[in-house]
Amino acid sequence: MNYCLYVLCILPVVLFGGSVSAEVTTNTENQQSVSLTVYSSDLALIRDVRSLTLPVGEQSVAFKGISSKIQPETALLTGADLRVLEQNYEFDLLSPEALLEKYVGRKVTLVRTSGKDAQEQRLQARVLSTSGGVVLQVEDHIETGIDGRLIFPDVPENLRDKPTLTMEVASNAAGKRDVQLTYLSSGISWRADYVAELNTTEDSIDLKGWVTLTNSSGTDYRNARLQLIAGEVHRVQPERELMAMTMADGASGRQAGRREAVSRESLFEYHLYSVERPTTLLDKQSKQIALLQEKNGKCQKKLLLSSRNPGYYWSKVGDISKGEGVDVLLIMKNDKRSNLGAPKPAGTVRVYKKDGSGLLQFVGEDRIDHTPENEWIKVKMGESFDVTADRIQTDFRIIESNKRGERITESEYAITLKNAKDENVVVTVEEYVPGDWQILDESHPHTKMSATTVSWNVEVNAKDSSTLKYGVRTRSQ
Repeated sequence: MNYCLYVLCILPVVLFGGSVSAEVTTNTENQQSVSLTVYSSDLALIRDVRSLTLPVGEQSVAFKGISSKIQPETALLTGADLRVLEQNYEFDLLSPEALLEKYVGRKVTLVRTSGKDAQEQRLQARVLSTSGGVVLQVEDHIETGIDGRLIFPDVPENLRDKPTLTMEVASNAAGKRDVQLTYLSSGISWRADYVAELNTTEDSIDLKGWVTLTNSSGTDYRNARLQLIAGEVHRVQPERELMAMTMADGASGRQAGRREAVSRESLFEYHLYSVERPTTLLDKQSKQIALLQEKNGKCQKKLLLSSRNPGYYWSKVGDISKGEGVDVLLIMKNDKRSNLGAPKPAGTVRVYKKDGSGLLQFVGEDRIDHTPENEWIKVKMGESFDVTADRIQTDFRIIESNKRGERITESEYAITLKNAKDENVVVTVEEYVPGDWQILDESHPHTKMSATTVSWNVEVNAKDSSTLKYGVRTRSQ
């Protein structure tokens, strides 16, 4: 169904104590400043400062240009000589369908053209229904569908062109003032991404961190002061609460010397990153901002073979695996001695290395958790092409078994590591051993990493192989 709508808008009015007061509307043209504190869990704290001119008494203030995904129950309006009496979030938006629905039972003007000269004919009509189509009472008969166009006398007060937060306020003084609207909103998020270039000897990296911001909140934030919270903030579900700790702006965390694009400080149990220069974040936009840059960070490559199915400690299995892949890890200590040390928000690390002709090649990526200073960073790069493993159970014995389900077993294993490289390598073998366990004999010395994990470091010469042999006693409970 095709039809046109002509709308004549009139200014809404609000009655206070028998007097009529026009609604005061504020949009982004009245905005003095805006600042965002963005969390990594689709949440942002928005502080929007606007200039208002208010008379003495009670009136309605309509805030436009706010996030369409505002959590209205978190809104807080502050300003001199101002008191909030009531607030409403109006998201019934103006559209042809919504306007027709609001006019059910009311009169509109139906305009038709007829004749060769397209002369207009105006008829009074009443909207009877919009369910499944438009039903009109035109003079003394009923019509479905619209042959012509409709003219509406006004826009209903509760129908808005954009999501609008309205507040009934009491002003103790007349004049111009700045007010701050603070609220939580979804639709704005950030994540960290890292790009690392590995040197030719694979013992050093240049690491650069980026912040990727995404805005789908339905509005723009121009020349905004931007802060980012790294850490897991507890949120009540399904109810939401405004965190007073982030209401006030903290110190910028600047240090003497070179001015950084992003400064950092501790806030409660989190890390707060402040972008030093204002930035504009448009609706339906992703933006990248430099977070950190660290050069010549010390790292080491580690070859790791870990057990994937430790059930073979309880039964006779014989051959366990052939040509098993060996993981390649890049490991670095996040401390200043390693030329690193900046706390790193959770994100994806992508690693590049130059080939023989000097061209950068992508060699792997992995996700890291929030990593404070002095903790280890482990990036899984993939599986080694030239280093593989064969795993076999060489013996299995049940020493004791009783009706209570307790069982003691002894088993022996041989893990043959093959190295097709032109250089010697060291492979770390980590085994998850269930139950109570004891190593009975071994070809290489082990390290007990935890109550359930044991490891060996096995050197394998170039173009050669090496076999780790060990026996273990396990007791189930």
